[in-house]
Amino acid sequence: MRQVLRFAAVLGLVLASVFSTTFSVGPAQAAGTMQTYIVLYKAEAVPTDAAAIIARAGGELVHSYGEIGVVIARSDNAAFRSHLLADSRIENAAATTGFGMRLQEDTVEGGPAGDLPNVPAADGDNLSGLQWDMRQIKTPEAHAITGGSRAVLAGDLDTGLDYRHPDLAPNIDFSKSVSCESGAPNQDPNAWDDRQGHGTHTAGTIAAAANGVGIVGVAPNVRIAAVKTSNDEGYFFPHMVVCAFMWVGQQGFDVVNNSYFADPYLYNCRNEATQRAIWKAEQRAIRFAQSRGVTIFASAGNDNHDMAHPTVDETSPSDGTPLSREITNACLRIPTELPGVITVTAVGNLGQKAYYSDYGVGVIQVTAPGGDRRFQVTPEAPNGRILSTYPASRYNPASPLMLRDCSVSPCGTYAYLQGTSMAVPHATGLGALVVSRFGDAQNAQNGTLRPGQVAGIINQTADPIACPQNPFDPGGTGAFLAECQGGEGYNGFYGHGQINALRAVLHDMGQ
Repeated sequence: MRQVLRFAAVLGLVLASVFSTTFSVGPAQAAGTMQTYIVLYKAEAVPTDAAAIIARAGGELVHSYGEIGVVIARSDNAAFRSHLLADSRIENAAATTGFGMRLQEDTVEGGPAGDLPNVPAADGDNLSGLQWDMRQIKTPEAHAITGGSRAVLAGDLDTGLDYRHPDLAPNIDFSKSVSCESGAPNQDPNAWDDRQGHGTHTAGTIAAAANGVGIVGVAPNVRIAAVKTSNDEGYFFPHMVVCAFMWVGQQGFDVVNNSYFADPYLYNCRNEATQRAIWKAEQRAIRFAQSRGVTIFASAGNDNHDMAHPTVDETSPSDGTPLSREITNACLRIPTELPGVITVTAVGNLGQKAYYSDYGVGVIQVTAPGGDRRFQVTPEAPNGRILSTYPASRYNPASPLMLRDCSVSPCGTYAYLQGTSMAVPHATGLGALVVSRFGDAQNAQNGTLRPGQVAGIINQTADPIACPQNPFDPGGTGAFLAECQGGEGYNGFYGHGQINALRAVLHDMGQ
């Protein structure tokens, strides 16, 4: 089976300059392909006549996000965008069709404890012995104190999840799960079902139940909700990303996992007008979620790039012909490099940077197990990868990287994958444990801690890892050459260190 190695949302668009005239166009005339548009207003509000304006331009309003001044619309009128830009209140509009990124495959300071109800959890499920990653970050020891609280809600912004999976079904919050494929929230479980596998895998690492079946997640007692941010082909489009962050902000999520990139290009250059409208809409939505108390975790990426010193982007746009372009520190990734986002690199079973993992001083917060099938295969991790839940529909009995637990019906399906996509849900799950342990039921937003408090506890309790001898060259061929900058307390490979679940949940005890 080919293994998922990296996930990115590499999106492109062509934007013209904004007109500052009064909107007075007639009905749409020219017909074209039906497309979805992001309409960005100058003010972070949507006017009451937005639907009428869009209709007059030859389109229909799909959903309005008044809190951030963004509208999702659809139109088959070739002149739709130009008609809209005649309205001086609209900053820009951009069609999102063709600007998604499909998943790439490779063979793949806290005080005393709060008053939320916390219950211990066991780590004796049928496949728990294969979870070297959990032992590496001390989740079994942490679970003796807490497996998380049912008051805490984790979100997985991904390809959806298999709601029938016996290891996920006990913890899924159907009332908070949604598909954002159209740009508007759709709560039909068939809409947010996972037909790719990636989302089910990340969800299991976060919150697979301690129920005797299969594996145990980092936070097995919390609720988890699917927020499907892609289509069934695995493409992440801008209107989906805006919808997803608005949903989690409006619905009181505590922590959310992001194993993808949400910008028009792998590196989004803020001074390029062709990328500005979609980038600003996504940024507004992310800031809205953070303002509502949502702690955001994101994967670093799987290109072995130094994100603190970007020079060339050779992979964008990925849904067309990639063009090599020079980039600078004016270019960044979303949500990975936005303020307040906890960005996570990957290590293998030897505790070293995974050969593929991106890195960068000032970008990375912590590291977590993501697997390394090339250079960190050990007796405990015989194939180097991370085992987690997987959709039954994608089970391949011939693959040595897939397992089934049929002690229940339906059988639980599991797969080994690697990547920073697999690393970040460990940190997201730990974030859910931290909120469970230290959250106060008297606070707003379901007893959540503020994002900065969650990040502070995770960073302060991580196990520091010093830079390896430079240059870092696993395999000795130069193929995965990387240079680590910083010291043991903080560096570009490991941030503040590898997350430690036990230390995090004992933080109030000074341990």
